[in-house]
Amino acid sequence: MTKSGFVAICGQPNVGKSTIINGLVKEKIAITSAKPETTRDNVRGMLSEGDTQIIFVDTPGIHKPHDLLGKTMLARAESSIMESDIILFVTEKRTAFNKDDQNIRDRLTVSARDKKVILVVNKVDKVRNKTTLLPLISKAEKFYPFSDILPMCAFKKPDLEKLLGLVKTYLPEGPFFYPEEQLTDRDDTFMIREIIREKALELTFREVPHSVAVTIEEMEEKSPGGMLEISAVIFVERTSQKAILIGKKGEMMKKIGEAARKDIQRLLGRKVWLTLWVKVAEKWKKNPSSLRELGYSEE
Repeated sequence: MTKSGFVAICGQPNVGKSTIINGLVKEKIAITSAKPETTRDNVRGMLSEGDTQIIFVDTPGIHKPHDLLGKTMLARAESSIMESDIILFVTEKRTAFNKDDQNIRDRLTVSARDKKVILVVNKVDKVRNKTTLLPLISKAEKFYPFSDILPMCAFKKPDLEKLLGLVKTYLPEGPFFYPEEQLTDRDDTFMIREIIREKALELTFREVPHSVAVTIEEMEEKSPGGMLEISAVIFVERTSQKAILIGKKGEMMKKIGEAARKDIQRLLGRKVWLTLWVKVAEKWKKNPSSLRELGYSEE
């Protein structure tokens, strides 16, 4: 009998959810950044091993929304929690059980009744004195009726294997939902957009906040077997942000384009010519029509 199920990875922003899903699936399917609120969509990563298939769902960080985009992200995260079989509640020692974690717990109490919830205390490699984790685990037992508690580091393979073993323990019986070779439910266009956004965040870390959105305007092979030409637009909310992304004499845009092109070629397994443009869409995160145009519908 085969086993399969959906596993939602939830937690407040910047606790390592995307790093965990990439490690579990053994492929980069979700972009990562040291900045909070990097993940905006529910991204599914499939792991098929033997008679088991696990569909991990990377969700936007659960936090108090400040604009319409934030409300949309929160709704997406909650829908994944409700539709999942197992939930990984990710936190870290520095922020464990603060107001944001309490908010997530309250939402789980409503939307995750009778679901298996595993507490993942990530980034323990940054904790010098591991004995300080003991009071945290004791507090966790009173915080929520977790099925299991696992301190771990998302960059360490043995820790990921332990987490995977726990998930398989609670996986329900059922048929596979996706072909065994499929790694994600997202198409190449989505992944290309996310790669470009990731590089913009990485290279303008201190200057540009999360006002960046990307659209693919054209993706065309000009000649059979030739180079794939991609034209994309990076949207920001202010003219000052546009200037930062372009940089002096276009140097920053060149760096973003070069870094993105390398990852896109790795994704597609072929040569790519990437052209980037920057446009200003004022207050797009608060505008329903702008959100739809940029791929962040309220549905």
